[in-house]
Amino acid sequence: MMLENEGSLHMLAGGLRVKARVQHPQVKPRKDRQGWPWVFRYWSDEIKPDGSVKTLRKYHAVGPSKGDGAITKKQAEVERDKFLGKLNAATIEVAVEQAAATGVALFGEVAKMYVEGYLGRENQIAKPTRVKETFYLTSYIVPKWGGIRLHQIHPKAVEDWLHTTFDSWWTMHGVRAIMSRVFYYAEGHGLWEEGKRSPASKAKLGKKRHKFERRILSFDETARVLAHLEDTTCLIIEICIATGARISEVLGLKWRHVNLDAGTIKIEQRVWHQDIGRPKSEDSKRLLGIGDLVERFRAKATADGATPDSFVFQQKRSPGKPLWDSGVRDGLHQAAEAEGCDFPGLGPHSFRRANITWRQQVGGSAIEASKIAGHSDLEMTGDYTFVTAERQNELTRRIQAKLAKAASMNQEKRLVNPPALSSRAAESTSNLVHTVPVTPTVQ
Repeated sequence: MMLENEGSLHMLAGGLRVKARVQHPQVKPRKDRQGWPWVFRYWSDEIKPDGSVKTLRKYHAVGPSKGDGAITKKQAEVERDKFLGKLNAATIEVAVEQAAATGVALFGEVAKMYVEGYLGRENQIAKPTRVKETFYLTSYIVPKWGGIRLHQIHPKAVEDWLHTTFDSWWTMHGVRAIMSRVFYYAEGHGLWEEGKRSPASKAKLGKKRHKFERRILSFDETARVLAHLEDTTCLIIEICIATGARISEVLGLKWRHVNLDAGTIKIEQRVWHQDIGRPKSEDSKRLLGIGDLVERFRAKATADGATPDSFVFQQKRSPGKPLWDSGVRDGLHQAAEAEGCDFPGLGPHSFRRANITWRQQVGGSAIEASKIAGHSDLEMTGDYTFVTAERQNELTRRIQAKLAKAASMNQEKRLVNPPALSSRAAESTSNLVHTVPVTPTVQ
């Protein structure tokens, strides 16, 4: 007889079947052992690493029938029933518990559980994350690893596949993380040994590298680019510069998020491909100061006839809908190209990096920059921080100026107070003064 849920387990483990039995063997004393222990024989299904099931006939002793600590046959039968209770139940949990010890579940079936379970929680998982992870699982990960059991996936194989399949270091990093999350999900459901690292997490990616040159525009370049932008795009970029907000957060602003009296905006949502949802993380929900942009916001609110629930930046052809970021990016590239400072990778996010860098240059601490940016840790803030050649030279000149000042002061001290001679040098000088040289007489 097949279990009610055995079909699910059979699919999960790719051929694994656990038989359902109701066992009730007799309890007998084993006279060839000391104490004549009460024993019974039972059938046990053991899952092998290849996913097949081997049925074994085993003995189990429950206590002595003679001597110290002897128990009656009735007591032995009670102990037998306790032991066989779990085997007789033969539920899906029993089989899954056995599967966890060997990791025989198919990666593809666990990935399906992960997509339907974790990624399927729309109220907890942001849409960009769901779309990205589902794409990589469907297009790359499951086609390659879906038919392989968890325990058969090895770090070297994952490492080789990542390096031959993807060119971008960041894509490899992301795909490896998705695979690791599938293993972590399996662990949470008893299909992978608890506390055991996933083979994907052990794959080495090599030195971190970026597809495009990592740079930001200088203050001068930024000012020239801003002068080329039309009013709406210019204000959006200036908000990114002033606050370090992501473009999705800026386009998600509604007028109820803007406090002109306090000079702040509140990040409570974001827009991604016209989907309105929660910010990237809980740390991304934050209050940001807009400085001298207050009057620009005030003028825009008046011109647009702003209402609390209207977007600050709306589509002209479809009022009430947030602006697409593609138009902002196109306008930015055109302006940068006109000024001869365009580069691959330039976008609104470049000015988020600029904000984090410049905020620290003008005296802000790394912790302040991290909090304002909505980063969860300082390591990420450090990755966003650029130390430009101009900044390096500025800091270098400060060091050089301090060194030059110290050298000058030291020289002045030497002129005012010449250094005293050592005792040996003074003695030599004294001898030179008091010794009269003997000049030979010429006959």
